[in-house]
Amino acid sequence: MIIALIGLVIGIVLGLYLPIEYPTTYSLYISVAILAALDSVFGALRSNMENKFNTEIFVSGFFGNAILAGILAYIGDRIGVPLYYAAIFAFGNRLFQNFAMIRRYLIVERKKLS
Repeated sequence: MIIALIGLVIGIVLGLYLPIEYPTTYSLYISVAILAALDSVFGALRSNMENKFNTEIFVSGFFGNAILAGILAYIGDRIGVPLYYAAIFAFGNRLFQNFAMIRRYLIVERKKLS
């Protein structure tokens, strides 16, 4: 867990201080990819709380979901159909489901400790 926190701090510091810019035309693809990555992170937190975490599944899901969401948004943009809505719906729905399960788990664990 400490390694994950160290990685998170390093990532935040690098993100704040490195002057990385990208064209605004990529903002749709990047935002959908970030949503997919967040879904994977919340899924990993949930599976860790359920003692089912698998690093290979997390890493492949993290990059696979982000790439797939970005490609889906790109293809939809090229053919003139907003396919990114499908990615937003799927990953957003799973994100909120995972958050709800994490919240329930934390509430139940807190009541057990009381």
